[in-house]
Amino acid sequence: MTLQSTKSLRKQIAPFEKTTTKKSIWQIINTIGPFIILWYLSYESLFISYWLALIPIVLAAGFLVRTFIIFHDCTHHSFFKSRRANRIIGTITGVLTLFPFDQWGHDHSVHHATSGNLDKRGTGDIWTLTVDEYVKAPLKLRLAYRFYRNPLVMFGLGPIYVFLLKNRFNRKGARRKERLNTYLTNILIVSLFGLIILIVGWEAFLLIQGPIFLLSGSAGIWLFYVQHTFEDSYFEENTEWEYVLAAVEGSSFYKLPKLMQFLTGNIGYHHVHHLSPRVPNYKLEEAHNNTLPLQNVPTITIASSLQSLRFRLWDEKEKKFVSFKEGKSFARKSISGEATTRKTVDRQKN
Repeated sequence: MTLQSTKSLRKQIAPFEKTTTKKSIWQIINTIGPFIILWYLSYESLFISYWLALIPIVLAAGFLVRTFIIFHDCTHHSFFKSRRANRIIGTITGVLTLFPFDQWGHDHSVHHATSGNLDKRGTGDIWTLTVDEYVKAPLKLRLAYRFYRNPLVMFGLGPIYVFLLKNRFNRKGARRKERLNTYLTNILIVSLFGLIILIVGWEAFLLIQGPIFLLSGSAGIWLFYVQHTFEDSYFEENTEWEYVLAAVEGSSFYKLPKLMQFLTGNIGYHHVHHLSPRVPNYKLEEAHNNTLPLQNVPTITIASSLQSLRFRLWDEKEKKFVSFKEGKSFARKSISGEATTRKTVDRQKN
C-alpha cells in the first residue's frame, strides 16, 4: 500500500465519522435497558433454580460487553457530537463496566497511536515479546511471560486483575482531572453495588454479578486479544511503522454471527475502528461494506480465531506470530545459520 493510497483510504472513511444522536440514544436504551431487565430476571430466577438463573445471567454478560462498547466509543468522543455528553455517558457506563473514563481513554489512545510498533509497546496492549527477545531474556522473565500468556491466566485471572484491581488505582503521572475521575468512578461503583446489596442481599449479588463480571470480562479480553493476535499480523520498528498499515493489516475483521455481532457492538470490524476511531460502532459495518480496500483485510471466524491461542511470540524475520515451540526452533535455525555464515566468511578470508 503506497502513501497515496493510505491517504485515499482515510478520505474514504471520513463520511462515516459523523455521529447520529438518535442512533446513539437508541443504542443506550436497547443495551442498558435489557441489561437491567436480565439482571432482575436473574434475581427472580434464583428463587426457582440457579441453573435457570444462568440463562439471563449469560445474556446479561453479553449486554454488559455491549455496554462496554458504548463506553469505549465515548472515550473516543465518537458516540455523541458533544464532548460533555460523551463524558457523562462514558462515566456512567464506566461504572457499570468498572472502567474509569479518563484512565482508559489515555491508555487506549496510546494503544491506537502505537499498535504494531515494536519500539512503543507497553501501554494499553497485550504484552508481546519477539522471538529474539524471548530467547535472550533471563529465566525469570521467560517464566513470567509464559504465565501471563497462559489462557487460564489471561482470560481467567486477567479480568479480576484489570477490572477489579488495576482500574481502581491511578497510573503514574496521571493528571489531576484523570485522578479525580478514577476516585469518582470508584465511589460510584461502591455506592451502586452497596445499594444493590442492601436490596437483594450480598449472596444474591455475588451469585448474579460474579458470573456476569467473569463472563463479560473474559469475552472483552478475548475480543481485544484475538483481533490483534493472528498469524500474519503487523509489527514494525518505529522507522518502518505506518499508522494505516497497522490499522488494516494489524487489526482483523472478526466475522461473527449476527447475535454476537450485536452483543459485541460491531467491534469485529476492528480494522475500521483502528483506521478511524471517530467512526461510531453502529457505522462500522456500513463503512466496511462501502470501502472496497477494507474488504480485503485479514478475516477470522470463531473457528479460525481459536488458533490464536497457540500464538505467543512475534517472529520479526518471518513477520508472523508463532508458538513457543516454533519460536525456539526458528531461533536455533537462526543461530545455526549465523554460525555457518561466520565459518564461511572465515574460510573465504583464509
